[in-house]
Amino acid sequence: MRNIHVIAGFYILLTSLALSACRKDPKPVEEVVTQLVADPNSVAKGFYLVNEGNMNMNKASLDYLDFRKGIYRKNIFNEANPEVVKGLGDVGSDIAVYGSKLYVVVNVSNKVEVLDVNTGKRITQINITNCRYVTFHKGKVYVSAYLGEVGDPTAPNGIVAQIDTATLREEKRIEVGRQPEEMAVVGDKIYVANSGGYSPPNYERTVSVIDVASFKVVKNIDVAINLHRLKADKYGDLYVTSRGDYYDIPSRLFVIDTKTETIKKTFDIGVSNLAIADDIAYYYSTEFSYQTGQNTITYGMLNVKDEQLLDRRFITDGTDKKIMIPYGIAVNPFSKEVFVTDAKDYVSPGTLYCFDSTGKQKYSVTTGDIPAHFAFIY
Repeated sequence: MRNIHVIAGFYILLTSLALSACRKDPKPVEEVVTQLVADPNSVAKGFYLVNEGNMNMNKASLDYLDFRKGIYRKNIFNEANPEVVKGLGDVGSDIAVYGSKLYVVVNVSNKVEVLDVNTGKRITQINITNCRYVTFHKGKVYVSAYLGEVGDPTAPNGIVAQIDTATLREEKRIEVGRQPEEMAVVGDKIYVANSGGYSPPNYERTVSVIDVASFKVVKNIDVAINLHRLKADKYGDLYVTSRGDYYDIPSRLFVIDTKTETIKKTFDIGVSNLAIADDIAYYYSTEFSYQTGQNTITYGMLNVKDEQLLDRRFITDGTDKKIMIPYGIAVNPFSKEVFVTDAKDYVSPGTLYCFDSTGKQKYSVTTGDIPAHFAFIY
């Protein structure tokens, strides 16, 4: 019996070595170029789109849409950085532009990739454990991070790290709640949505308020459990989403007045993601319930000036019926075109849809796996 175990172990070792050898030099995914509708007079140049890629599959990827040429370039990171043999990494969770640099947060790879905004070429990599989202203020980069291992219910409180945009080095960090998510800067304060998503039903329920000058948490605003999205409008209000508990407590949308740092309004609607352009918030909800095992998908618009839901739709031609899992949303601030991504089954290439200002589809294009986060170039 022992000999059988030894022989089996020997073959397992050989198989492991063979697989390891195959993984040493993976073939980079090639760039794919698709011609779409050109708009030579577009004010915005285009946008980057980061595809999350399914966890533990190392399939995060970066695409670019050139509005003026009407060209969609898929997998540009690998094309621009062939020496990075593992590609962009595992789970691209956010992307943003600041100055001449593009910042891509790669969650499970525990890093922020800093790229040249014009070429996509890597400048450097900043290592932050379980990083999530990024924002900026007065020459500094701020990154929220869970810390701890992915899914660990005993993980420590999360942090917000401050990085200098000149040196691209982390300067300091401040502890916030457990599993912090999106952030927004209003005035000289950073607002951070805490989720506590690793330890249900013991979710977090606060927005941490960081004073930038002292880099200290000066307040925690009690909102609701399992917070996620946090967007600021031009009136100084924050739109904060709660994912609920996926059982009895539904998802809701809250409006926080940053002048008083209190909740001024609650909308009893599910919101998975939203994008604000001028006075309109465009949102969708993919609300999952463990009780039914199904998603409830809705789309809507909200006037942030009047804080009223609108009866208008931003998809008016029935294309919403084709979208399996809406996963990302962005609005061109000049043309008011709305971009919605479809993650489909989470393991296949997704689709990017463009809708004109009347809600009719202009075009669609195949993306990487789980297309999610946008960064416009002006």
